[in-house]
Amino acid sequence: MSEKFKFLVADYPDTPGVYLMKNTRGRIIYVGKAKRLRRRLASYFQKNTGHTAKTKALVANVAKVEVLLTGTEKEALLLENSLIKKHNPRYNVVLKDDKQYVLFKLDKKSKFPRLSMTRKVVRDGSVYFGPFTSASAARATWKLLGKVFPLRKCSDHVFNNRVRPCLYHDIHQCSAPCVKEVDRELYADQVRRVEMLLSGKSSDLVASLNKKMAVASAALEFEKAAQYRDQVRAVKKTVEGQVAVIHDNRDRDVIGLGENENGLGLGLVFIRQGRLLDEKQFFWPGLGLDDGPEVIESFLLQYYRTGRFIPPTIIAPHEVADSLLAEVLAERRTDSVRIAPPQNTQEKQLLDIARQVARQAQAKKDTISVRLMKVLRLPTEPLRIECIDASHLGGTGMRVGQVVFEEGRRNKEASRVYAFPELEGTSDDYAALSAWAKRRVESGPPWPDLVLIDGGRGQLSAVENTLGECVEESELCWELASIAKGPSRRAGELEDQIFRPGRKNPMNLKGGSAELLFLQKVRDAAHNFVLGKQRRARKKAVLSSELTALPGIGPKTARILWDRFGSLDEMIESDVSDIRALPGIGKKKGEQIHAALLTLKKARKA
Repeated sequence: MSEKFKFLVADYPDTPGVYLMKNTRGRIIYVGKAKRLRRRLASYFQKNTGHTAKTKALVANVAKVEVLLTGTEKEALLLENSLIKKHNPRYNVVLKDDKQYVLFKLDKKSKFPRLSMTRKVVRDGSVYFGPFTSASAARATWKLLGKVFPLRKCSDHVFNNRVRPCLYHDIHQCSAPCVKEVDRELYADQVRRVEMLLSGKSSDLVASLNKKMAVASAALEFEKAAQYRDQVRAVKKTVEGQVAVIHDNRDRDVIGLGENENGLGLGLVFIRQGRLLDEKQFFWPGLGLDDGPEVIESFLLQYYRTGRFIPPTIIAPHEVADSLLAEVLAERRTDSVRIAPPQNTQEKQLLDIARQVARQAQAKKDTISVRLMKVLRLPTEPLRIECIDASHLGGTGMRVGQVVFEEGRRNKEASRVYAFPELEGTSDDYAALSAWAKRRVESGPPWPDLVLIDGGRGQLSAVENTLGECVEESELCWELASIAKGPSRRAGELEDQIFRPGRKNPMNLKGGSAELLFLQKVRDAAHNFVLGKQRRARKKAVLSSELTALPGIGPKTARILWDRFGSLDEMIESDVSDIRALPGIGKKKGEQIHAALLTLKKARKA
C-alpha cells in the first residue's frame, strides 16, 4: 500500500466515472474508468490482491486521486480515452505510434469518380481500400494504376473550375472529363476494374481483361489489345506482394500479443478480401502477458478512432470483457463490429501470424528522449518538445513561432505562430516570449515535457518568470531549456550552449554530440518556421495591396482571384475567359479586371 496516499472508502461515490491518479508533483500518472468508482479504487489499495508489477509501481507513486462523475459507463469509457490522449499518463497503455495510415479512396457518388490517397475516412459514400503502413508503397501503386486506368486525378474544386486539359491528359493518364465529352459508361467500366482490383478480385479482373484482349486482337484492334495487356500487367504487379491467407474474401484485422525479456509486443495484421495486405508492430517495455487484457482494451479504443478505417471483424487473442468497446467502434464505423477470439482453424492460423509479428517487436533502446533526460537532468523523458523563437523585422511583425517534436520526430501539424500586434515597434523579444507563455497556458493541453527557447539566459528567464506566475494558478510544471550561440558566435561552429533554470553555467553537452545536434535541429526548425511565416505574411500583404489598388478589385474579388489562381503572376497571365468564368464576376466585370491586370503587367515590364 502506498505510504503517500491513504485511501478512505467514504471519500468516493459508488457511481460510474473516471479516476485520475496523481503523483507528489501533481502530475497525472494514470487514468481509469469504472462502473462503480468506490469498488474499483478499493481494489488498488487492498493488501494481497495479486497486482501485476506495473500496478504495484503505480500504487507506490500515488499521492492523490481525483474523480470525474459520468452518467453512464459508456460516457466514462469515452472520457477515459480522451483524457489518456490528452495527458499521456506514465502508467497507462498509451499508443505512441498512432498515426493515420494511407488508404485509397474511390468517390463513387461523383459523376466521374476519382481514385485518391487519404489518411482519413469520411462517411460521404466513398469506398475505401487499405490501410497501407508504407506511404511510398501506396503511392507507387497509385501511380501504376494511374498509368493504365485513366481516371481523373484532380480534386472536385479544380475539376469544376478547369477550362483546359491538364498534363495528365497530355501523357494519356486522364481522359479529361473536366472539359471533354467522355463516354460515362466507358469511364464507369474503368472504375469497376479499379474497384475489382482493390477489392481483391484480381483473378476475375485478369480473366476479364485477357478475354477482352483476345477479342480486340482478333478484330485487329491492336492498340486496344495493347491497352488491355498493360492493364493485366499492372494488376499482376499490384497484387504480387499480397498473400492469400483465407478464402472468404472478407476484411478483418487480427491482434496478437507476444512477450519477451524486454516487455510486451502487439502485432496487428491487416487482412483485406482474404489477402494479407500489411502488418504493424507496437511495444510497451516492462509489461507482460498478465497486462494483456488492459493492453487490448486500451489499444482498441485508441487505435480505431473516428476517421480511421474499421473492419467489420477484429480477431483478438481472448474475449474482451468490456462489451461497450464493440458498441463504441460500431458507432465510429456506422456499422456493426465483431470483436472476438478466432472461431475456426483459419482464424487461429491468422492469430498465430499476429503473435509472431508481436514477438518480433522490440523496445527502442537509448532513444534521443532518454539521452536528453540524462544530459539535461530532467525528471522524465521529454517525449513532447516545444521549441519557440521570437522574430521581427525592425520591430514590425512581432511573432513567436512554435514547433513540436514528439519522440524525436517533427509533428508539422502541431506547429503554431503567435502574432503580437500590441508589441509592434518595440523590438522586445523578452516581452514577446512572456506573452507567448501566457497564450500557451491559455491554449491548454497537450502540455510539453520540455520547452526549448531560442536564446540565452535572458530569454529563458522571461519564460520562466511568466510561467511561474501561471503555475500558482494552474499547477503546471514544465521543464525549460534555452539554446544560444557560444562565445565565438560564428556560423557553422558547434559551440551552441544549453542553459537550464537555476544554473549559472551552461550544461555540459559536447560539440557534435547526438543530444546537441538534435537540439540544434529543433532550434533550426523553429527559426526557419517563424521566418518563413513572417516572409509569407509580408509578401501576401504587399501583393494584396498591389492587387486591391487596381480598379474594380476589392477585398472580396481579390479573395476569389487568389483562390482560383494562387499567385499574382498566374492572374496576370490568365485569359479573360478564365476570369469571366469565376463565380460572381460576370462578363463586364471580368473584362474590367483583365484590363487592369494587363495594365499591371505592362507597368511591371516597364
